[in-house]
Amino acid sequence: MTLNPVFATALSTVAVSVITALGFSSQAQGLTFLGNSSGIWGEPNPGSNTDRVFSGVGTSTFIWGRPRPDDFVNNYGTPANRLTFAGNSFSTDDAGLLFKVGDLEYFNGKVEQNTNVVSVPLNLSLSFTNPSNLNEVFNFDFGLDNTTNSGDKPEEDADTVYVKENFGTRSFKLDGNEYLLNVIGFSQDNGKTSVSKFRVLEGEKTTAGLYARITRVTPPEKIPEPASLVGLSLLGIYLIYHKKSLSAKNK
Repeated sequence: MTLNPVFATALSTVAVSVITALGFSSQAQGLTFLGNSSGIWGEPNPGSNTDRVFSGVGTSTFIWGRPRPDDFVNNYGTPANRLTFAGNSFSTDDAGLLFKVGDLEYFNGKVEQNTNVVSVPLNLSLSFTNPSNLNEVFNFDFGLDNTTNSGDKPEEDADTVYVKENFGTRSFKLDGNEYLLNVIGFSQDNGKTSVSKFRVLEGEKTTAGLYARITRVTPPEKIPEPASLVGLSLLGIYLIYHKKSLSAKNK
């Protein structure tokens, strides 16, 4: 049996197209995550402070330190230190797209020595509405560097909120696949740049976005698309007839 030249050419073109398409269409599409975030503060670490003062555990606003008077008439200069976390809705994917999980507002108050704490954990909750109803809680530590307010310049009395070493990565599972949530740090330019800490002058407040990314650990499955499966069938027909054509010519 001789293969019709026109049909052979068409099948040959299909074969090349299918092989090319398989290099791309078999790649699994990235998973899109939609949801909302929220956060509450946990029990702080007082460090060596012997007279620590704090409140707000279990809420979105954490307050610490006893306000220090500006003079001897007990005229308090500022409120105590304060951290407030505000969650937001988010949309991201599992390919490492950076997204904001919330805003952190930090007020730096003048407080008495030994009434501070050195760190406080944030219980960050992500409620996914897509691809399924999934709630995950991640615990991250924020370090608090409170100065003694004895500097000659305002910058020397600035306090710092920073990302602790164990801030890094947390994992979760969805539909049998493992994903990593990596908190990158703080940003004030919509995630274009990020830092692991930010400083606030005495008596002032600053707000920065807290950014993270989700990446998939489990390799995605490569599943040919229906059009590719049809192409594979045509490719098989082409190879069969091509083999018969060669056999006929050799006789």
